[in-house]
Amino acid sequence: MSLKDDIKEAVKQAMRDKDSARVTSLRMLSAAIQRREVDERIQLDDVQTLAVIEKLIKQGKESIEQYEKGGRPELAEKEKADIAIYQAYLPKQLSAEEVDAIVNEAVTATGATSIKDMGKVMAAIKPKLAGRADMGQVSARIKTRLGG
Repeated sequence: MSLKDDIKEAVKQAMRDKDSARVTSLRMLSAAIQRREVDERIQLDDVQTLAVIEKLIKQGKESIEQYEKGGRPELAEKEKADIAIYQAYLPKQLSAEEVDAIVNEAVTATGATSIKDMGKVMAAIKPKLAGRADMGQVSARIKTRLGG
């Protein structure tokens, strides 16, 4: 069963449970997935679906920051609840040591020696870490490793 199917089933279950907050969050997720499929005229696979989920989580975190600055804690709490629901569909997150090992392996495999080679390293790492690590933090680790 694909990740999209899991999400569809979760929407149905939330409706049966009369959990309106969960239904709303999951429908937003389903709509984002469907919107990307329509825009790009493709059927998303699990990796692409994970990318949509990660994007929603990133947007949610940015929204939380703005809501807190704007004195709207109730909206920030709703975003936090949505993020918690979305994160349930991400694979287990890797530890810092595991990420460092993958970064070191990719740097060695690509022969990267300076910050100019960061694109090659990111290209090698991205498929391995999709949904399993915060790519912003991974990018920072690569910069540190390459002396940038």
